[in-house]
Amino acid sequence: MKIKIKKLKVQAVLPTVGYQGDAGLDLYALEDYELKPGERHVFFVGLALEFPAGYVGFIKDRGSLPKNAGLHAIGGVFDSGYRGEYNVNLINLSQESYKIKVGDKIAQLVIMPFLQTELEEVDELSSSERGGGSFGSTGR
Repeated sequence: MKIKIKKLKVQAVLPTVGYQGDAGLDLYALEDYELKPGERHVFFVGLALEFPAGYVGFIKDRGSLPKNAGLHAIGGVFDSGYRGEYNVNLINLSQESYKIKVGDKIAQLVIMPFLQTELEEVDELSSSERGGGSFGSTGR
């Protein structure tokens, strides 16, 4: 599948793939920023994309940032019709500040197919083995 990409800012870095066959496209910071404990910050990446209907883009964590720094990407669902600037919303869940520098890989974009859904309101749902069982419903 071909994805069209447009630089919206001169300093924007085109996404890269670490290894052939990887699902995630690495996204890069365009600003230096110190993310304090508990703080959220939106990093704009200076790019807009176009991909076919029937696909959706998800902003996901890079494996090393949550593990090593306690940073987590929150939100981040981009529909195929969106043509605005992509961004990464990071939160620092650690007890220490973390300095992000221009050019750092801060998240990855994963583009996946999805099934278009149609909602049907009903009075009852069919029964299942699990039913309404929630947290801990399968035991320890």
